[in-house]
Amino acid sequence: MKHSAANGESHTLAALTRSPEYGARLIEILPAIGDAPTTEVAVDLFRQATVQLGADAGVFMSYLRDDATRASYRSLLACDPLWASEYARRNWHDHDPWLRHATHETEPVRSSELQLTSANEEAFVQASAALGFASAVIAPAPTCAGQSRIGVLCLGSHRQGFFEDDGYGKVRVLARSLSMELHRWLLQAIRKELLAKSRLTAADIELLRHEEAGHTSKVIGAALNIEAKTVDCRFQRISAKLDAPDRRTAMRIARLYGLL
Repeated sequence: MKHSAANGESHTLAALTRSPEYGARLIEILPAIGDAPTTEVAVDLFRQATVQLGADAGVFMSYLRDDATRASYRSLLACDPLWASEYARRNWHDHDPWLRHATHETEPVRSSELQLTSANEEAFVQASAALGFASAVIAPAPTCAGQSRIGVLCLGSHRQGFFEDDGYGKVRVLARSLSMELHRWLLQAIRKELLAKSRLTAADIELLRHEEAGHTSKVIGAALNIEAKTVDCRFQRISAKLDAPDRRTAMRIARLYGLL
């Protein structure tokens, strides 16, 4: 199947989405993305999915923000690497209307539907347009963590107005599914990294679950048949592993990164 944006052909989005083949290959790709064994495989599948949707470019961004000390920003790219370089160089993270939309909304939108709130956001849109996002679809990946854990997929076309066509309805549904699977993969990768770095044990995570439930050291000690002061000592070690100032913060970090 040939796609207009990816192959420079003259088909419209409406023509693409009317094809009985449209979306069929993507349905095969989606489950494989969520379970991709490596970053390279995940990115390759993401690129394939971007092409299947008729887009020229794609980027998935994830932002995790702890209540206290840490934030993690990650991205998967199926676009011109210059876009990512410019994003970092210009500190676009603070002036990104796509990310702003995903922070407050759950519904996919077209870039033309976003109201820009500053000159910096306008500059972001203009620069992104020159790098494959002249027309774009922004699909948030909602999570139970609210604004502390944000994911957003952005699909782009070099052609102005490409996603304004009648075929957008199908793109919107498929983009939402792709966004959720990409976020699933990225969260799994981040969770594995944290576990490897912190060396948390199953017993550590069990203690953090007690903290999440609001149990005191005395209650936890009784449940585990150990003294309350031993519980406190173990929480101190866990907090150190997670570079957290206290056990409550350690629990929030573990929850944010999907360990609980």
